[in-house]
Amino acid sequence: MNKKEVTEIKRRFKKESCTITRVCGCYVDAGKEKVTQFGSTFLNLEDEEFHKYLEIVNKCLSGTVGNNLMELQFPLDEELDDGTHKLLMALRESKLKDDGLLDAFYDHVIETYDFVGNYLILLFHDVYDVPTKTTDDLTLDESEVVYEYIMCALCPVNLSKPGLGYREDENRIGARIRDWVVGPVDTGFTFPAFSDRCADIHSIMLYAKDPKEPHKEFWERGMGCDSKYTAAEKKQAFENMVIQAVGADNDEAKEVLIDVHQNINDYIIEQAEFQDKDQPVILDKDHVNLILEESGLSEQKAKTVSEKFEEFFPEEKPDAAEILDARVIKNNEMRVEKKQLEEKVVELTKQLEESGVIQKDGESVDIVVKVSPEKVDQISSTFVDGVKCLVIPLDETDSATVNGESYI
Repeated sequence: MNKKEVTEIKRRFKKESCTITRVCGCYVDAGKEKVTQFGSTFLNLEDEEFHKYLEIVNKCLSGTVGNNLMELQFPLDEELDDGTHKLLMALRESKLKDDGLLDAFYDHVIETYDFVGNYLILLFHDVYDVPTKTTDDLTLDESEVVYEYIMCALCPVNLSKPGLGYREDENRIGARIRDWVVGPVDTGFTFPAFSDRCADIHSIMLYAKDPKEPHKEFWERGMGCDSKYTAAEKKQAFENMVIQAVGADNDEAKEVLIDVHQNINDYIIEQAEFQDKDQPVILDKDHVNLILEESGLSEQKAKTVSEKFEEFFPEEKPDAAEILDARVIKNNEMRVEKKQLEEKVVELTKQLEESGVIQKDGESVDIVVKVSPEKVDQISSTFVDGVKCLVIPLDETDSATVNGESYI
């Protein structure tokens, strides 16, 4: 499932276009005991419940493909055996109306999902008549493909926070009654995956709220799939390799990482000129080695990191965009601007000292700057090396005098 296909399914999770047929669930306590089970026709739900459940199914397809959303393949032996794949197929075919299958699924989740605390298992069934689209992406009315699928959401259930509230029966302010509240989806899946705008029974789309620490035990033991690294895991692993190679304190390591990410970003921009827009920019050992050397790492350190990179990604090489930290690039832009400002201040100070305008013995100097009215609002202050400085934008028509002598 790509981003476009995910969006097509999510677009239907609105009251006016929703076709979800059924919702079922099982509430599990911290002792892994089933507290209660339920099932209902989705369109019969009360309005408030209806919208809350729609929020949950939306969340199961939210985030970035390759990070929060991971499409995994079922191994051939998993499909041939009486494993999870067969159970999921049966659940879909039953339209969630077989209590025996539901009970077996709940037991399977409880056995394979590693979670501390209470949680809710939710299952949804939906049928989507996929409209035909022309080559220029125009939608036709008739439908040739039917996409029937189930969605699962595993949501933590926590006790509401203590507090004060109005107790109407006693007409007083008192301790609020605490109850158990269903939280945001922690883990979920959509089966089968919606690939090439039709059902792919050999794949499943898994959702992870925290891509840095996804529940891979559920992906592997629960779903029977071979897991992959999320983009967040790839990025963290690569940064750890660089930090270990640098062997410096935190500040120096951060500076090196900034340079590394900036060079990765430059490499992506450079390669984009020679590739199609949606084509990924793949990083391999040689590219990584070159980027690291350009970032200031020694030849030996760059070689060490690139070899570890090769070991971590032995087969499927990562997209450079998965390794890149966009926040670092944004912060680096601010760092470059600050550095340029510092250089200008140093250069200007040097010029004033050489001309004798600024006295090194600490005598005060009268400085008068005349700027056009529209520049007044642009005057600001900033700290350079711990010293507060005034920033005044100037052009050729502006002037500055020091002790009565003109310099600009």
